[in-house]
Amino acid sequence: MSTTTTTTATGATPRAGSAGPDPRPRSADGRRPRHGSGRSEGGVLVYLAALVVVALTLGPVLYAVFGGFRTNAQLASDPAGMPDPWVLDNYRRVLTESSFWTYALNSVAVAFITTAVTVIAGLMAAYPLARYQFRWREPLFMVFVVGLLFPATVAIIPLFILVTRDLSLGNTWWGVALPQAAFALPMTIVILRPFLMAIPREMEEAAIVDGASRLQFFWRVLLPLSAPGAVTVGVLAFVASWNAYLLPLLLLQGDMKTLPLGVADFSSQYSSDTAGVFAFTTLAMVPALIFFLAMQRRIVSGLQGAVKG
Repeated sequence: MSTTTTTTATGATPRAGSAGPDPRPRSADGRRPRHGSGRSEGGVLVYLAALVVVALTLGPVLYAVFGGFRTNAQLASDPAGMPDPWVLDNYRRVLTESSFWTYALNSVAVAFITTAVTVIAGLMAAYPLARYQFRWREPLFMVFVVGLLFPATVAIIPLFILVTRDLSLGNTWWGVALPQAAFALPMTIVILRPFLMAIPREMEEAAIVDGASRLQFFWRVLLPLSAPGAVTVGVLAFVASWNAYLLPLLLLQGDMKTLPLGVADFSSQYSSDTAGVFAFTTLAMVPALIFFLAMQRRIVSGLQGAVKG
């Protein structure tokens, strides 16, 4: 039994399994347009835009880092050049100053207190908003959401009066850490609530049947399961506290100042020593930068879990 092969009007033999000629239109030279070319061009534009943003973000940071390895004469003769030769005296001089380590100790203490208060208070506030059913739950949660739109700058004068006069916590670590934790709570609750809501209620019911109270379930079951979210909000609170400037400027004096205030004082005292200012600034931002980069994956996974929840 013989089979016949049909050809199309253009003389081409259709491929096996095809229903007929390719319906896509041809150009004047007989070629069919390629699909996906616009998509590839769009991808290139996205990468170029991302490179521009990265350059604008990292450019000042790298300039300060490399500027600390140069002398003032090199900066004056060639501001955009690389260190030649590399000089370590600027960083060595900053690290041997006792004031730098005093500022660093204050920054670490305030950041750790802020982080601990933010995480603990945030978990305890997000727990009833996520696990309990009561009448004003959603309106109460919206209060925290609206708190995201309330900047600390607006309340800086009332905070100063409250902390210094009413609480008598002026020029102390707690006087700065408590307001910073309060302003970090809205974001903390917004991130943690989906984590706590995603935990199956069957686990809570099983724990209660086994004799555990709600507080025991919170500490022994809920906290370990919500660890990714807690780490995320903790890192964000730590970095925000480390970089805070306005509130410590109003509440801290003398040896209680943090590193951002120390950078400002050093820049004013050694205004002609540009290379030394670069070195001091670099050393002040390196701890927070390293901490943030080390926890970057945990932050991303924690935010993804909050969105999924």
